[in-house]
Formats: sequence, structure tokens, C-alpha cells
Amino acid sequence: MKILQVISSINPQGGGPIECVKQLCAPLNDLGVSVEIASCDDPGQIGNYADTLPPVHALGPSYLGYAYTPRLAPWIQQNATRFDAVIVNGLWQYNGLAVHQALSGSKVPYFVFSHGMLDPWFKHTYPLKHIKKWLYWPWGEYRVLRDAQAVIFTCEEERLLARQSFWLYRAKETVTAFGTSSPPCNGQELAQRFLADHPQLQGKRIVLFLSRIHEKKGCDLLLEAFAQVAGLDPHLHLVMAGPDQTGWAVSLKSQAQRLGIAHRISWLGMLQGERKWGAFYAAEVFCLPSHQENFGIVVAEALACAKPVLISNKVNIWREIESDGAGFIDEDTVAGTRRCLQRWLALDAKAYLEMTERARQCFANRFHIGRAAEQLVEILTESGSSIAPHASPCKSVNTRKTPSSLGL
Repeated sequence: MKILQVISSINPQGGGPIECVKQLCAPLNDLGVSVEIASCDDPGQIGNYADTLPPVHALGPSYLGYAYTPRLAPWIQQNATRFDAVIVNGLWQYNGLAVHQALSGSKVPYFVFSHGMLDPWFKHTYPLKHIKKWLYWPWGEYRVLRDAQAVIFTCEEERLLARQSFWLYRAKETVTAFGTSSPPCNGQELAQRFLADHPQLQGKRIVLFLSRIHEKKGCDLLLEAFAQVAGLDPHLHLVMAGPDQTGWAVSLKSQAQRLGIAHRISWLGMLQGERKWGAFYAAEVFCLPSHQENFGIVVAEALACAKPVLISNKVNIWREIESDGAGFIDEDTVAGTRRCLQRWLALDAKAYLEMTERARQCFANRFHIGRAAEQLVEILTESGSSIAPHASPCKSVNTRKTPSSLGL
């Protein structure tokens, strides 16, 4: 089987979509599935981003703040027959419309990973942007979703929330497992290297935030909550690691100064590879109080490293984590985040070790990427008659339809 993954950008600072594509590559290859990537990137500016990826066709440069590139749709149309299926990653960029246009009337099926971009949180938080999206929706993303062989969600919570953003909505929905690959086994060595690189963290009880520095991630809540518990243990230290795409970090650092905890926080920027894993292994707990989080690959990565997670109930996999006792869950508020930190701090050594083991088992049972790859192949097989007859059928497809209007 051959799959074409279509994405607006392979830049890892884009977060979830490219990380999803990257995580699936190796297990799909193990199943005999070859993958290529088409993106809207400028081929002269992708740097070494493509070094760890399968073949990348960078078809930019893109324009209009919409990742529009006139080269994408013709390239897909010319090359579609080389692939058994095409997967659109994400919404609100040109890549989805390009696939829809290029494959209109084609026998090659396409699928859509929405990556949480239909969550109603965006509608409530950015109402003016939502009005703009509504103007585009009937002629753009609605048709992309309507005509897809399947719209793929990574958990049941995401599927249910997706129905709440636009009343004009029709899609063949399916839910697949998702997760990440196993972390490196030399965790102690990686932790030691990380601490050697950041000597101010030696001997500290590290609370790790590792994600984009973005409003929806609840960074300001975490600073407030950390300030309220910092006095409970002088060894507590907060590590804020992630790219700052909007310049918010300046305001957050000022907030930390006002709270009197600036000396208890390290801002490390984006961590990748061994530096990222070193941070996970060196931490005692992982915290992500997001206002909206589709899946949260970083949460699965923390669990894989046997780290309990402190997350909000807006992270869509919170029910699974709560059920497995792999962390603490609360509201996406200062009080909720503080309660999570307090519950973790109240654990004795035995209870903490038991929770670390439950975290490891939660990852192994629910969030290993190998199972996600198997289910993706099942979905493609069920939906496309010409695809990979060796895979077993997927039984998770559900169809959700609402009355259309305007002849759509």
C-alpha cells in the first residue's frame, strides 16, 4: 500500500499535525505501507526538517497566510494514481481544498485527519474568526469533509465535539487509536545529560510543561497555580519548554516576576530528540492545563516515560487517564491546576511509584503508535475497495449527517 500525506507544513513548530505524520511513518513501514508527503512549504526553506521523514515534496512557496500554492493541486492530480489513498492533515489551510479539487472524479480515495480543528473551543474563544470561517465553510471545508471517504478522529471526545462547531455538517466519521512510539530505553543517561546541560535543575523536583507557548495551553494558569504551591517545597522547579510562536512568553515572564517565582522557572525553548526525552526522564511530573487539546501527543510521551500527568479535562484523552489512575484531572482554571499539583505533592513515595507504573501501563495499553498504525490501515482498507486486502476490516466507522442546505 502507498499513502500520500498532505499537510500545510512539515515545520515541527506547527505542533500536532506534522508530529502525527512523523509518528505514524515507522509503524506503517513495519506493516508494509510506504508513505510520501506533499506540503505547501518553500523547498528552499525546509532545512533539515525532512531528514527524519519519508520523501517530502515541498510544493511552495505558499501565499495569503492560507498556505496557498498553485503547484499543489496539479501535482496531486498528476501523481494520484501512484497512491492507494491520500490523507489530508488539518483544516483551514489550502491543502484540504487542493486534495478535494485534485481528486474530484478520481478513483483514489482521500481521508481527513481533523487534528482537533473542529473543536467548539475555537468558536467560543475567537467569535470573529468563527464568523470568517462560516463564510468559507459551505464552499470549502464542509465539502472537503462531506466528500472524504472518512473523517478520522483520534478519540471519541473529539468526534462528539466536532459536531458542535457548524450546524451545516456532514461526514463519515471514524475513531482510531493514536499515540506515540516507545521512548529511548536509556532514560537515566538522558536525564543526566539534560541536567548537566541545565545545572540549575540539579536536585530539583521538576514540574515539566512541554508544548507550544500558546494561549490555549493554559500557561498563565500554570504559573499562577505553581506560585500558590511553590512554598510547599523549596525544591520545586517549573520547566517551560516549547516554541513561542506568538511572543506570549514575554508577558508570561513578566507574570512570573510579579508572582515572585521567576527564579523557580526555567524557559528552555523548543526541545527535540534526546533533549526532549531527557527533560521527560528528569521530570517528576508532567503538567498540561490546556483549554483545548485534541489528543496531546506530549501527554502520551510523558506516560511512556512513566511520568504521572496533571492535565485539564479539556485534554480529550482525560477520561482514559483518569480511568487508569495515571495522573490527576481537573478544570482548566487556576484552582483546578492548583488542585492537581496539590494532589501530586500529597502522594507519599509508595503511592507515587505506583502511579508511575500505572502511567507506563496506560501508555502501553492505550497509546502505543503501533496499534494506531494498524487501525489506520484497517480504516483505509474498509473504505477503499482497491486497498491492501491483507488488513482486517475496521468496525468503528459511524456516519453523522445533518440536513444540508443551499444544495450542498
